[in-house]
Amino acid sequence: MIDIQDLTFTYKDEPAPALSGISLTVTDGAFLGIIGPAGAGKTTLIRAVSGVIPHHYTGDYYGSVRVNGLDTVDTPLTDLSRLVGMVFQDVDSQIISSVVEDELLYGLENFGVPREEIPSRLEFALDRVGIADLRDRTIASLSGGQRQKVAIASVIALRPRVLVLDEPTGELDPRSSRQIFSLLKALNREYGITVVVVEQKIMLLCEFADMLAVLDQGKIVRQGKTREVLARSDELEALGVNCPRVTLLTRLLSERLGKSLPVSVSLDEAEKLVRGLMQ
Repeated sequence: MIDIQDLTFTYKDEPAPALSGISLTVTDGAFLGIIGPAGAGKTTLIRAVSGVIPHHYTGDYYGSVRVNGLDTVDTPLTDLSRLVGMVFQDVDSQIISSVVEDELLYGLENFGVPREEIPSRLEFALDRVGIADLRDRTIASLSGGQRQKVAIASVIALRPRVLVLDEPTGELDPRSSRQIFSLLKALNREYGITVVVVEQKIMLLCEFADMLAVLDQGKIVRQGKTREVLARSDELEALGVNCPRVTLLTRLLSERLGKSLPVSVSLDEAEKLVRGLMQ
């Protein structure tokens, strides 16, 4: 679904590239988490996937990004937007309406969704994100977390083939954060939507993501299945990436016992592991 080859990008007037020699393949229906220290190039990478780079952010661009076979350089951003839905870290930059329902309707109407489908899509998005009660509220009256949910709902209503999100739970409490990730996983499984997420809440991300890509200084330094990447938690910590505490527990137990233990990515898995060792 997403094929990136030797991508190097330097923002206009910046001395050094934000991305350097990035190659990454994301299969159709995958759930990829992107992690790395601050300034690693995570946001730049998903901007390139969505086509915002190079159509909106200009600079020196080398290599290629293809989504479902479409080259993001040659394909107009309006066409890419039908394929790739993106939720920005700064959600206020993508909300244009004054009322919640109007925000969702704007995208549905402008993308030419058949009129008879609009009510069901509207209800689906509002219900699944958990903001049906906000339907008639003004955007200005919402909290930061509520606006974030509105932005996510407006993208979900369009049912894109690829969903790209930049720290979608940044303004959300733990309960709402889990609700959003549960929704993303459900969309991934039930509808086959390819999901790519940049997220700082790494324990939550690793519980839901099938694959991880680790960025550092504009380069991918490790990629693979989530457990395989977390198995090198010592390398991630050296980069300044906070690993899930349950993963660190696995490593410490492995070192103490002198044997390799399966990597835990959730509290349930860690509990099961510890109970097994105590028997």
